[in-house]
Amino acid sequence: MSYRHNLLKSQNIISITVAIWATVMFLFFPSCGNKDKKLAAAIDENDSLPDMHSTGIVSYVSDSGMIRYKIVTDEWLVFSKKNPPYWAFEKGLYLEKFDTLFRVDASIKADTAYYHEKKEIWELRGNVHIQNQLGDKFDTELLFWDQSKERIYSDKFIKIEQTDKVLTGYGFDSNQEMTEYEIFTPTGVFTVEDTAPADTTKSTSNVN
Repeated sequence: MSYRHNLLKSQNIISITVAIWATVMFLFFPSCGNKDKKLAAAIDENDSLPDMHSTGIVSYVSDSGMIRYKIVTDEWLVFSKKNPPYWAFEKGLYLEKFDTLFRVDASIKADTAYYHEKKEIWELRGNVHIQNQLGDKFDTELLFWDQSKERIYSDKFIKIEQTDKVLTGYGFDSNQEMTEYEIFTPTGVFTVEDTAPADTTKSTSNVN
C-alpha cells in the first residue's frame, strides 16, 4: 500500500515525462537594485518563489508507464517561473534508478542537487557518491548528468572503487549506466590491498 501511496503522491506533485536519475545547472539570479518603474512592472516578486515546496519526500517516478526512479529528499523546490526553470534539492538527495525488471540499476547521493528542466541536465554537488549495478563506487564533489545525451561527466577529482583496485584522477566521462567510463587525467591506480588500512589484528593474532 505504501508503494502505491508514494506513486500517487509523486504523480500529484508534478508530472514528469523525462527520465530522471543521479543532478540541474546551479543558477543564481542576482537581485536588481534598480528601482526604475519600467523594470518594476516587468518583474513580479512571485517569480522568485517556488511553485512547489515539499518536505519529507519519498517519491516513485514513472517513465513511459514504468516505475524507473525513487527519490528521497528532505526538501524539493520547483521554480517553474524562473528563466530557465529548475528544481532544487538543497538539503540533499538520494536517488535510485531501476531497470526494466525493477532491480536497482544504480544509486546516487549528494549534499545538493539541481535539475535544469529544459536542458535535461542534473548538477550534483558536495559529497557525491554513486554506485552502479556492477558494484563500482564513484566519489567526487561535482558531477553532471546530461539526460538528452545520456552522458555523465565531471572536471573535478574523482575516485572510483572497483572490486580489485581503486582509480583516481581529474576529469571524467561515462555512459548513463556508468559501466563504461574514462578518467582524462589519471593520478593513480591502487590495488585494494594498497588502500586498505593496516591490519592490526594480524600481528596480535600471532602472539600466543
